[in-house]
This record gives sequence, C-alpha cells and structure tokens, in this order.
Amino acid sequence: MVTRPNEAPAEDFNPWLRVSSLIETAGQLLGLNEGMIKRIITPERVLEVAVPVRMDSGDVEMYTGWRIQHDTSRGPGKGGIRFHQSVNEDEIAALSADMSIKCAVVNIPYGGAKGGVRVDPTTLSRGELERLTRRYAFSIAPIIGPDRDIPAPDINTDTQVMSWIMDTVSMLRGHNTPGVVTGKPLAIGGTSGHAGATSLGVTICTAALLQRMGRMSNEQRVVVQGYGKVGAPLVKLLSDRGMKIVGIADVKGAIHVPGGINHLTLAKHFAEAGTVVGYPGADNVPSDLLFTIPSDIAIPAALGGVITEKVAEEMAASIMVEAANGPTTGEGAAVLASRNIPVIPDVLANAGGVVASYFEWAQDLQGFMWETELFQQRLEKTMHEAFNHIWTRHTQLGVPLRDTALVVGVERIAEATELRGLFP
Repeated sequence: MVTRPNEAPAEDFNPWLRVSSLIETAGQLLGLNEGMIKRIITPERVLEVAVPVRMDSGDVEMYTGWRIQHDTSRGPGKGGIRFHQSVNEDEIAALSADMSIKCAVVNIPYGGAKGGVRVDPTTLSRGELERLTRRYAFSIAPIIGPDRDIPAPDINTDTQVMSWIMDTVSMLRGHNTPGVVTGKPLAIGGTSGHAGATSLGVTICTAALLQRMGRMSNEQRVVVQGYGKVGAPLVKLLSDRGMKIVGIADVKGAIHVPGGINHLTLAKHFAEAGTVVGYPGADNVPSDLLFTIPSDIAIPAALGGVITEKVAEEMAASIMVEAANGPTTGEGAAVLASRNIPVIPDVLANAGGVVASYFEWAQDLQGFMWETELFQQRLEKTMHEAFNHIWTRHTQLGVPLRDTALVVGVERIAEATELRGLFP
C-alpha cells in the first residue's frame, strides 16, 4: 500500500516518501494551496494484479504486478514496466510520479504512469517469461491503450517484452494496436531513434551544463555506475565528445582506469566476459567506492537510492548527472547541495527516453514513420529547450537545479489541473 507523506517509512529509503515530499516542497515554493498539492501528489489509479504463471515443470507460480497511473491531466499516462525482485507498490508509485514530472519538464503531452512485476526474470526460461508477460498484460489491459496509458521498456524488459504486450492487447481488442506500447522492434511499429535515446539525452544535458559552467568537455573525467541499456551507450557518447571515462561499475564489480577506458575495447570485453570486471589494465575497486574515484562528473545509471548521505559526502566529482531514476536519497541530495555540487536531476537528464517514446507513439498514430535525421533533430531540440528553460528558471529562483525542475514540472501539472477543473 502506498505510504502517505505523513506516515513513517517502512525502510531506510522509501522512494514514495521521497517523491511526494519533493512535490509538496515544489508546490509550496509555487504558493499552491494545500488541496492542489494533495491532488498532484495522490496517484489517480493504483492497480495491483495477481500474475499466475504455468512453469515449464507444470507447476503454477504466483507473482504480483502493478500498474499505477499517477496523473493524466496533461495527457495519457506514460511509463515503463520493470521486472525485478525488489519491485513493490511504493517504488512503482514513486516512479509514476517521477514520470508525471518528467513529461511536464520536457513539455510533452503525457501524464505519468509506471508498472512492474515482482520477479527475478533471470530464473525464468524464455517460455516462462513470455507467459508471465502475457498474463500481466492481460491483467492491466483494461486500463492501458494509446489514448489512456502507454507502457515502455524499463529494468529487465526489452523490445521482445513490448512485442508480447502489444500482441496480447491487440488480440484482446480484435485489431492491431501498435500505439499501446513504445520501445517496440522496427518490424511492428518501432522507431530507429528509440535505442540509446535516454543516453543521448543524458549526454546533451551534461554537455549543456559544462558549457554553462565554462568547462571543456575534453578535460572531464567521468565515472558511470551501470553498464546496461543506458550506461553502455553513454560510455560511447561521452567518449565521442572527448570526455574520459575513468571508472565504471556493473552488478559484478567496478573498475578504475586512470588513463581512460576505450569504449570499443570495453564493449568487446563485456560481450566476452559478461562484466566490466577484468577489463585489460584496469584496477578492480569495491563497487561502493566507485564514486570516490578521482573524477569531475559522476553519473549513476543503475538503480534508485544509491546516492546516500555517506556516498554524497565521499563523492569526488564536482558535478552529478542522474541517468537512473531516483538515484539520490533526500539526505544525499542535501549533502550534495551543501557541497555546492550541481546535479542535473533524473526528471531532466534521462528524459530523452520518454521524448523518444512520444515520437514513436506519434508516428504509430499517424501511420507515418519519420526519417532518422528528423527524429534526432527533434529529440535534440526538445532536450535543449527543456534544459535552457530549467537553467533560466534556476537563475531566477536561485534554488538547485533539482528543485527548479520539480517546480517547473509541478507548475505545468497544476496549470493543466486548474484549467480542467474538478468533476463533478
């Protein structure tokens, strides 16, 4: 059950308490009345579903899934689906609220939603994974659709999982519904620009901040936590802009290469070893010490809640860019602010993925696919406009970038909510 802001957290890091507190603070900065703040904080719809799956052995296992629609005042819900053993209602609720803010920050006509199933997908066969996906899709089908709520890939889900969801919903509807999900393969309505869009957005924001601060890209040392769908393309994109990747971590460990990591050599090594550990010439370091590596930019690109008070106090970098969703705890954010470390928050930094999803959805509805060049131009334009707007408001308000982004997002949601009124 979603914990309300005035209730005690069930554990040290409660993502729902974090995001609801942030929205409340932004609302107060804007001078919103208490009723409006409560409306923006409270999720519109919380759906919990049982997901029975027949295993290859013939036994039936039970899993639990969620789809939460936080706010749809600005448009249909938008947000990924994750399969992970740590998934719970508070996490999904927090991520759905993050999506509401994120879509408003980059000013696209979406609200926020999120979904997930509590399962370790590495323990499932391909057949079991497909059956779990289709049963979950069947259970949430009544509340999703191109004009209601559009899922996308997230942790441990990919283009194949989106294909199964699209097909399941299409079978239920009795007609093809490519716009029900984004992040699909090209063959069934996907778009060539979606892969790597999140990483591109992170790169654009990083470069924009460096320009505003008068720092040269080719003088920056970077550490990246995570080498998955976001971290791996990010290593290449940052390297292409002259930045030196001196540290990287995955689930199996972390490495330090003071002279810089070659992204091609790393990709080859990872493909053979299944981990960044063992990269030629690298020093192995404990994963929890990754952010103490001498560097200029720190980029968490894995799970949430990793930048704790302790990590923030020991961080060597002077800039942080949040490529992951909710990577920083409230205590961690306070320490970074006290140390005057500028942070590009997740709702801006990693919004390239949802912008790409918006473009894919628009193409599916139009039945007309854009050229890759047009897709790229519009993505870069959207991200630059969002960053520039946040930076302008940041200088006007005199508050950290994180608070500024939240203010902009909440302000736009409040405007839409006020204009639509309250029914009945």
